[in-house]
Parts: sequence; C-alpha cells; structure tokens
Amino acid sequence: MLTVHHLEKSRSHRILWLLEELELEYHIERYARDPDTLLAPARLRDIHPLGKAPILTDGDRTVPESGAIIEYILDEYGDGRLRPRVETAEFLRYRYWLHYAEGSAMSPLLLTIVFSELPRQGPWLAKPLLSAITKLVTKEYIAPQLKLHMDYWEHELSGHAYFAGDEFTAADIQMSIAVETALSRAPGASAEAYPELARFTEAIRARPAYQRASERGGDQAPL
Repeated sequence: MLTVHHLEKSRSHRILWLLEELELEYHIERYARDPDTLLAPARLRDIHPLGKAPILTDGDRTVPESGAIIEYILDEYGDGRLRPRVETAEFLRYRYWLHYAEGSAMSPLLLTIVFSELPRQGPWLAKPLLSAITKLVTKEYIAPQLKLHMDYWEHELSGHAYFAGDEFTAADIQMSIAVETALSRAPGASAEAYPELARFTEAIRARPAYQRASERGGDQAPL
C-alpha cells in the first residue's frame, strides 16, 4: 500500500493530487505543524532523517522529495499517463518544469515567507528594525526575482495550455504550488496582471482529482 506522509499546509498536497489523477489506492499518515514554530513534528524523522514532507513509503521503499516521488509513482504505476512520450519535444519541457519547480521557482517564494515572518517572530524591541529589513530586502531583491519568474511563467503559458504543452501533465502538478503561492503573495501579483497564470490556476482547481485531494488531505492554501 502506498502511504503518503502528509504534513498540513505543505507541498505534500501535490502527491495526493497525483495519486487521485491516477486513481490509485493510498493511505494518508497525517502530521500537524507546531503552532508556534510552524515546523514539522520531530516524529517525521522516524520516516526519513531530514523529517521533511512529503515522504512516500511503498512497502519497504521510502522516497522523499516531491520530484523524486512523482517520478517514482509514474515509473511504477503511471502506465504512460501524465507525462509525454520520451521522444517528443514536450517531454523535454515536461522534465524541465518538473525540476525547475523546486530547483528555481520556490527559492524566492520561500524567501518571501521567511522574511514575512521575521517581524512577527522576532523580539518585541527588534520588530521595527526587522520590519525595515524585511521591506528593504523585499523591494530590492525578492520582489524583482518574483517578477522575473512570474513574467517567465506568464510568457510560457501564453503559448501553451499547460507548462509542457497543450496536455495536462505531472509537471503542472509540480508547478501548481509555485503559481498559487506567487499569485497570493508576490507584490503586485493579480489575475489582471497575470491572466495566463490565473487561467492556469482556475483550470487546475477545477480538476476533480485536485478537489478530491483537497477533500482527503485538507484544504492546502498557498504557503
């Protein structure tokens, strides 16, 4: 039995969604974040030393990392679904976006989250300084980087219905959280500014498998 070690409000929602798209049976092992630190519980390290979700277990196999999990599931259970044929140009795009999502796209988004928490988490006397640092770093580095990436996504989706081409693939599942988070957190981001990203978001949220994953795993709002 496939088991997804599923942390609330995390990127593990994508694995549930993939399994729902493939209509595979699976079990969810749930983990809650610490209410003060928002970190994953220490017991996740019993599954993998880093204690980071998502983690997939399949019998005696343990697979961490979203991209690796997606590739494992498609290799073992996909039967050719949700990825283009290897000999096609679409496959090159698929493989690129599958790895770009965590390798490049999430970096400025995580910085946005970290710096937004600084004033709240810091000592009371340091809050004005931390707030000023957050505004400076956001304006001079994070916001320009987010705009660079979002403009790139908007351009790529203007020529294709989905990231790998005109067919929905697992690369869209992998990219989903980056797009949803950027639209909700990036300075100046809106459906009007990024109509293709808004269209993509509406399309993926309308998929029955996305909705079933949200029902089973809990609503996974953008980070």
